[in-house]
Amino acid sequence: MNNPYHQAKFIQSAANMGGLPPELGLEVAFAGRSNAGKSSVLNRLCQQKSLARTSKTPGRTQLINFFALPEGRYLVDLPGYGYAKVPEKVRRQWQSFIDTYLEERWTLKGVVLLMDIRHPLKNYDQMMLDWAEQKNLSVHVLLNKSDKLKRGPAQSTLLKVRKELKHYTAPRSVQTFSALNGDGFDQLRSVLDTWLYTDESASKDSIPRSKENKNEK
Repeated sequence: MNNPYHQAKFIQSAANMGGLPPELGLEVAFAGRSNAGKSSVLNRLCQQKSLARTSKTPGRTQLINFFALPEGRYLVDLPGYGYAKVPEKVRRQWQSFIDTYLEERWTLKGVVLLMDIRHPLKNYDQMMLDWAEQKNLSVHVLLNKSDKLKRGPAQSTLLKVRKELKHYTAPRSVQTFSALNGDGFDQLRSVLDTWLYTDESASKDSIPRSKENKNEK
């Protein structure tokens, strides 16, 4: 089929669980610190310059944003964390909303966890990995901004993070990526295709993860 990500369309934002769209298909969430470059990655993936709003001030994304793909699939941009200059009360509200979404959204197929390749595996990143481990949720680590490093240091960081991910039993993968020049684009698309558009994914469209886990016991 044609590249489904080029057909991505913004459909809505949500400030609370009541504002989320119906759980009728599969979705992949993009998470990471506010300065990891989520908006730029989404724009590069979808080949649209302004699909996801970028800002010179990290942390401006305060809502969960949904982008519709063909066949009832979605890309989801989660609010950044750990860098935004916002009141502590607001920060806690954001985090509570993200936690509830990740906990209860059974159409969530996996999480793309973005990290600045120069500063990987910070506390928030570890928290996300540990949480996903408890939920047996797939995570694909995207070491963004690879253009900021020479090939040797970039590969060294990749190997370091890959070694750390071996400690987890739930599916984990990692790659380098550059939203600036497109390095790693094909690999990222392959992961997303597997999560969203394989026959196995389609067969589980209407089965909540919680029910799948119960059936396995």
